[in-house]
Amino acid sequence: MPSFDVVSEFDTHEASNAVDQANREVGVRFDFKGTDSKYALEGDAITLTSQTEFQLRQMLEILHQKLAKRGIDIGCLKEEKVETNGREARLKVVMRQGLDAPLARELVKKIKDSKIKVQSSIQGDKLRINGKKRDDLQAVIALLKSSGTELPLQYENFRD
Repeated sequence: MPSFDVVSEFDTHEASNAVDQANREVGVRFDFKGTDSKYALEGDAITLTSQTEFQLRQMLEILHQKLAKRGIDIGCLKEEKVETNGREARLKVVMRQGLDAPLARELVKKIKDSKIKVQSSIQGDKLRINGKKRDDLQAVIALLKSSGTELPLQYENFRD
């Protein structure tokens, strides 16, 4: 029985490379000289530190460019509020990975409402889709691509 998995993940090694490249670029740019601006990667969160909120926005743009060049969809990023104190501003950007339960249930509901003859099951942070026909599975992929979810979805482990 043909099946595939719907996941939302990224390569953490490529993400750390992108953060390193962004740190190097901020270190050599003239508009960041003497500001002690930097990126810090801690698990699945990136902390941007600079003097002003305007510089943080510029740093965020650099980070987006570096992640996109490395093949990481920036839709997986979630920005938190900017924290400012007297001397510095901080911005925490969380890199989301995996399908959480509410999103997985929403995707299963969309698939069931479409009346495509497939079975879908939530398996941890993945969604497994089974069907008798390959065409039905391809219709589900097209449906999920057009659904406009906030997280980027990948389709892997396609088996005939």
